[in-house]
Amino acid sequence: MQRVDLAEDELDFSGLDGVFHLAGQPGARSFGDVFPLYLRRNVLATQRVFEAAVAANVKVVWASSSSIYGDAEQYPTREDATPRPNNPYGITKLSCELLHDAYARSFGLEAVALRYFTVYGPRQRPDMAFARIVEALASGGSFELYANTSRSFTYVADVVDATIAALGAAPDVYNVGGGEEATMHEAIALLEDIAGRRLAVSEGAPQVGDMRRTKADTSRIEHELDWRATTPLHAGLAEHWRWCSARVGTA
Repeated sequence: MQRVDLAEDELDFSGLDGVFHLAGQPGARSFGDVFPLYLRRNVLATQRVFEAAVAANVKVVWASSSSIYGDAEQYPTREDATPRPNNPYGITKLSCELLHDAYARSFGLEAVALRYFTVYGPRQRPDMAFARIVEALASGGSFELYANTSRSFTYVADVVDATIAALGAAPDVYNVGGGEEATMHEAIALLEDIAGRRLAVSEGAPQVGDMRRTKADTSRIEHELDWRATTPLHAGLAEHWRWCSARVGTA
């Protein structure tokens, strides 16, 4: 597999049927000296993907985020809600959506933006909450919880199905979110039940820029793409636990 720097390397999509653009700089971090990373790896990289897609007349399905909503005006949150991002990730993802719109109007870009809601499951990035929780459970470690936020957790296999379906969809923006909402305390309790062991949890200070809650309204994608999340949270977490515990040799 060849590594490509989307913000710098030459991009040639000629001959492709479509492009899935899922790369980016993730994480809800404070502003300051990390902000240029978000500009380069989200905004500049996505702008260059759109340029190359227009040049090759290729459709793009790309990863936006529920982070563009920030602390939303209402829950469940529809795609037409006023965006109010409160961290660099959400701000730059919203900038990418504005680029999407501008390239579609000015250059005929054909693209679908998917606003993913808290994706989890096997092979999750090791810095993500569930990956760290499961690792701590498997190894007998501890976990620091910054806030008992509530999330519309979405299992990775459901997200893959939505992403593939979007390649055949008309250009639009869709929420991709799980059917269940849970707090972090509730999710940890489910994982403890699945693992058959208790987790030592300490309470830390909330992170600047984190969202208190997410809850996806998926009416649009259900109606137009016939997609909905079908994996219950308990079942998805059980798969996550099985994958992680097998890696560390825990039954």
